[in-house]
Amino acid sequence: MALHLKKDSQLARRHEQENPFFALQHRMNRIFDEFLGEPFNLFGWREEPSMFTPPMNISETDKEIIITADLPGVEEKDLEITVTKDDVTIKGEKKQETEEKNKQYHRVERSYGSFTRTFALPQGVDESKVSAELKKGVLKLTIPKSPEAVAERKKVQIKTD
Repeated sequence: MALHLKKDSQLARRHEQENPFFALQHRMNRIFDEFLGEPFNLFGWREEPSMFTPPMNISETDKEIIITADLPGVEEKDLEITVTKDDVTIKGEKKQETEEKNKQYHRVERSYGSFTRTFALPQGVDESKVSAELKKGVLKLTIPKSPEAVAERKKVQIKTD
């Protein structure tokens, strides 16, 4: 029976402390994961995973939270954004197809990938007034703070000697 423990899980640490064989197996799993980490097919070609993680930036001002995401090749119809008072989830799918014809060959390449990112939101956001804009492959999501949350801010003075 093979037991694969996730890296840094509480269960793995507990088993490692209780039984040295679990610790050895956990270390061996990590070594194999690091060694065989790149996905290759039978012919040795590197295969791209079907999921991708687009880079996203989160910034905050006194009045709003702004999330920007680089989503080249993702169209508006392939995006889904949901916001609650606790979190925001951005889901999307990228579909890309290129075709090249020549007298000697006909090449068609297709790539697909999906992603889901969820971010926790601080208390006091106004989820009813969220706006989203997709321009030139960049998504800008603006989440305003409620007037109460803006008014609650208090600057703390720092004392020096």
